Amino acid sequence: MTAARSNRGETAMTTRIGVLTSGGDAQGMNAAVRAVVRTGIHLGAEVYAIREGWQGAVDGGDGISRLDWDDVGSVLHRGGTVIGTARCREFRERAGQLAAARHLLEHGIDRLIVIGGDGSLTGTDEFRRNWPDLVAELAREGQITQEVADAHTSLMIAGLVGSIDNDLVGTDMTIGADSALHRIVDAIDTIASTAASHQRSFVVEVMGRHCGYLPLMAAIAGGCDYVFVPEDPPADGWEDDMCELLRSGRAAGRRDSIVLVAEGAHDRHGTPITATQVKDLLAERLGEDTRVTILGHVQRGGSPSAYDRWMSTLLGYAAVQEVLEATPDSVPHILGVRHNRIAQIPLVEAVQQTREVARHVERQDYEAAVTARGASFGEMLAVFERMSRPRRPSNPSRRRRGSRSSTPVVSRRA
Repeated sequence: MTAARSNRGETAMTTRIGVLTSGGDAQGMNAAVRAVVRTGIHLGAEVYAIREGWQGAVDGGDGISRLDWDDVGSVLHRGGTVIGTARCREFRERAGQLAAARHLLEHGIDRLIVIGGDGSLTGTDEFRRNWPDLVAELAREGQITQEVADAHTSLMIAGLVGSIDNDLVGTDMTIGADSALHRIVDAIDTIASTAASHQRSFVVEVMGRHCGYLPLMAAIAGGCDYVFVPEDPPADGWEDDMCELLRSGRAAGRRDSIVLVAEGAHDRHGTPITATQVKDLLAERLGEDTRVTILGHVQRGGSPSAYDRWMSTLLGYAAVQEVLEATPDSVPHILGVRHNRIAQIPLVEAVQQTREVARHVERQDYEAAVTARGASFGEMLAVFERMSRPRRPSNPSRRRRGSRSSTPVVSRRA
């Protein structure tokens, strides 16, 4: 389908695409926005920024504005999102969706590319399903003409996952995760040098309320001693196990100890495990001079990595093609990454599978939670286990986590 023709094959006005970023910001969002704008223009479409997430659509006016080629120049290196992001409560209600539909139709927009997390993408799909009824109501009330309603009977969407947590099931990597991981590893390297100088222990809290990708991968990349992730809590008696492990490291001559704690960490009974709790435990039992570092929003700020620039560019490019080729009967997709290639992932299925991980955790079915994250996640848990814990000849089968017994095959992918 060319950008100058409608999905019914009739000559029509220039196709108009809206792009918005919603939810938490993530490094690489700007690269995706830039790719959407320039790809759309190259293919003959007009591209509009919907500013401050869905709030711009609900408010209308300056919240929706056309972007030209040069408007997205010099943004690749910038963190955050140049078109803004916000969480819009009004959009959750029908009145807010009616306003959003009316303002989009004022600009002739019926194709959307949404860059955000699973909540933003779920809301977008609901809006897509409600679109025909919303348009019909606007026409009945005289807020749009019947001609406009007839020309925009369907909303075509494509989703890109902007999330530093890398928490969407079905894609190998989400926009911002690689950059956030770099931030954490850089911080660990910096902390390790001062920790070694003073023979201190550090407990580092990292983001990961529901997903342990960042703390787990940072623990491996940073050579940390212990890590707590939401999907695979430590077994009962973890306090003794952790202290013994760190004590053994000191006895072997190690001058520093670093423990990573996900902000959503808890034990196998659902009781939260906090960085302060771990710090007090080490100080009390080991007599360690222990400090807590909470990285916070440092993880999501700053310039994106090279990966988050070029991969986000490819995702934005593919998203434009997705919405231009879409028809009213098309299944909405998230554009993700599998085996370093762009992949179409059914939106509803991906969101449902992602939320199922949290439900497994709530039910304390941690084996199912790890399995639902994908094979590579479980393998990396096993890799960290082996990298952080010497084999004990007297009891070689003892494992801190205990539930997985297979040797990891790192080349296998989720």
